[in-house]
Amino acid sequence: MTLPDYNAAWIAFGFLGQLFFGLRFLVQWLYSEKQGKSRVPHAFWYLSVVGGAIILTYAIHQHELVFIIGESITLFIFLRNLHLLRRPG
Repeated sequence: MTLPDYNAAWIAFGFLGQLFFGLRFLVQWLYSEKQGKSRVPHAFWYLSVVGGAIILTYAIHQHELVFIIGESITLFIFLRNLHLLRRPG
């Protein structure tokens, strides 16, 4: 089995997306600890959008249909949550 010929810049870009996506859980955990109960801060959704958009871009570049569909759906959900947070009361 051989590994595909990957461009190092695209690999780094993909890992950057994973970093943003993973950081959202650290942010949520620290925020919840500070609040003393489980809470989801706005930053969680912003990190989700940034990480999801980067991963989607990477998936499109790599022609990974499964990830393209999956990230497209979750990106819509993340954006919808941000929209709901901006609605008054």
